[in-house]
Amino acid sequence: MASIELRFLGTGTSQGVPVVACTCSVCRSSDPRDARLRSSALLSVDGATVLIDAGPDLRQQLLRAGTDSIDAVVLTHEHMDHVSGIDDLRALNFHLQRHMDIFGNAATISSVRRMYHYAFAEQRYPGVPDLRLHEIVGDRVNAGGIDLEVITVLHGEMPVLGFRHGAVAYITDAKYITASELDRLRGLDVLVVNALRIKEHPTHFNLSEALAVIAEVAPRKAYLTHISHLMGTTADAAQLLPANVELAYDGQVIRVES
Repeated sequence: MASIELRFLGTGTSQGVPVVACTCSVCRSSDPRDARLRSSALLSVDGATVLIDAGPDLRQQLLRAGTDSIDAVVLTHEHMDHVSGIDDLRALNFHLQRHMDIFGNAATISSVRRMYHYAFAEQRYPGVPDLRLHEIVGDRVNAGGIDLEVITVLHGEMPVLGFRHGAVAYITDAKYITASELDRLRGLDVLVVNALRIKEHPTHFNLSEALAVIAEVAPRKAYLTHISHLMGTTADAAQLLPANVELAYDGQVIRVES
């Protein structure tokens, strides 16, 4: 039996919450659950830890969580709110005295190589991150010693990778999930899935769409992430949710024996 821990480093959408220059009630909320950094998580299984996504708040997130070791990074897709913190991994290169393995689909790996071209140059500037890129092919990958089942969803027309280990699955930036991929999300204790806002959005699940997925695959417990200020406050949104669903919040830790 594996001991699984999922720590939410960030649960916000691409702008985070509060949004710059916004004075809505959510952005002015004093409830700490309503302050959301960009979406990211740490998945730990029996002492091994992988980082899911490395967005622009990564330095702050790792400091806040007291993280001093990561075995690998898995990327859901190449959008900047999920990859623009990769340079901050160099602090872990120095601390751990080793390279960092990064896993993603072909498009994401290509984008990371382009964005961080200086890390892969023949003549590298001293101190740049030491990264090893690995393309995920197929529906399974071992990252940092953790076996992951890869679930592919669509973010508009962009393929995005979700990840499942045992009875825990993490899905973000989804707008559509095929029936065959939904079938691979059944039998979960914990499902994490994105829900941007109450009103429909062209490339993200809104609240009703996320709840429909949860009802279909019937996890024991579900947590919503990648949340914008347009969802409302955590307290108000809770009134709209079934008993087994809640809005995740930054710093929340979930533990499952699977």
